[in-house]
Amino acid sequence: MPINITMPALSPTMEEGNLAKWLVKEGDTVKSGDVIAEIETDKATMEVEAVDEGTVAKIVVPAGTEGVKVNSLIAILAADGEDVAAAASGGGSAPKAEAKAEAPKEAEKPAAAAPAAAPTASVARDNGFVGNASPLARRLAKEAGLDIKALSGSGPNGRVIKRDIEAAVASGGAKPAAAAAPTAAASAAPAAAPKGMSEDAVLKLFEPGSYELVPHDGMRKTIAKRLQESKQTIPHFYVSVDVELDALLALRAQLNDSAPRKEDKPAYKLSVNDMVIKAMALALRDVPDANVSWTDTNMVKHKHADVGVAVSIPGGLITPIIRSAELKTLSAISNEMKDLGKRAKERKLKPEEYQGGTTAVSNMGMMGVKNFAAVVNPPHATILAVGAGEERVVVKKGEMVIVNAMTVTLSTDHRCVDGALGAELLGAFKRYIENPMGMLV
Repeated sequence: MPINITMPALSPTMEEGNLAKWLVKEGDTVKSGDVIAEIETDKATMEVEAVDEGTVAKIVVPAGTEGVKVNSLIAILAADGEDVAAAASGGGSAPKAEAKAEAPKEAEKPAAAAPAAAPTASVARDNGFVGNASPLARRLAKEAGLDIKALSGSGPNGRVIKRDIEAAVASGGAKPAAAAAPTAAASAAPAAAPKGMSEDAVLKLFEPGSYELVPHDGMRKTIAKRLQESKQTIPHFYVSVDVELDALLALRAQLNDSAPRKEDKPAYKLSVNDMVIKAMALALRDVPDANVSWTDTNMVKHKHADVGVAVSIPGGLITPIIRSAELKTLSAISNEMKDLGKRAKERKLKPEEYQGGTTAVSNMGMMGVKNFAAVVNPPHATILAVGAGEERVVVKKGEMVIVNAMTVTLSTDHRCVDGALGAELLGAFKRYIENPMGMLV
């Protein structure tokens, strides 16, 4: 029996992706564990592995196709010993964006002629119910006020199709969608955001031919959605402090000079940002009440400081995470950050490497920015914005002296990290930066 390979859900929030590349072609034999395709999400490029053995009978979605919905058919695999041509013609068909090709087929088939469900490769991970109902069925259910989750599907793989909606309407057996109990996530969701000016309204302000339209890609849409959510739901509070860097710069130079060599290269090369990550993690360890996340019912107190680090990549940014950073050495943080940063720019990070975290660091100092305020990235309650290190004149014991210093600004979610607590956290961070030997013990 042919095996349907469907678009996998590579993260809990993924709804569609781009099929970047096929690493097999029709007629190739694959084994369980073989990498067969590369899928682009809004943040990364992921490899998809085959779970079953067999021969690639048909590639349904060609390489380079964008906006492929989760759970839609992308290829058909002929099982071991099965006729490839028969498998190619006997597998399922790829759902279209609208119901043009699907509606006639559903209308023409009597209920008794429902096709047997082909086994689905487990690369098609469950991404919620929406992916297991046809577009036509979803539209008809919405028009009829039905809760589609209450229906049993008679289509392939239990898919809810048109005749299931018609049967539910005739019997009155499905609960109205409005009567469905809201989930905890739904009840906590913010109200719909105002969309602002329409594209037509914006374009009317400019001369024709004086601009070009560049469609938003998935990454930019995700960034816009999350930042809008953050500013609409999180009451931001900001605390800034100047920190001196002379002791840190001296220790950094000493540690780098004494780094052991492997294959004629130093085993590590610490950056100021590596030491900022460590200092922030230790500060959260010392001020555990600030290492939290807000929910409507509970305060989530984290046992470790998982520090996200903003990395600029073409078209946007991503925040890979150093897990349990308070427990790691500076050299381990440095080498891990270099690896994560490199793979972030190549869009090769796994979702677990950039999702979650308990805080974040955004460093624009290397761009010459003196100070700025960053936007808290839920579920974090804090983010540290790091400005440029520079020589400054300060007064010490009545005399002017020149020091290396930088300004850092802590943005907090005021629902769980208020001003006094934020100041305490920033004070702990300042102590580690100005007395960096404390990061080594």
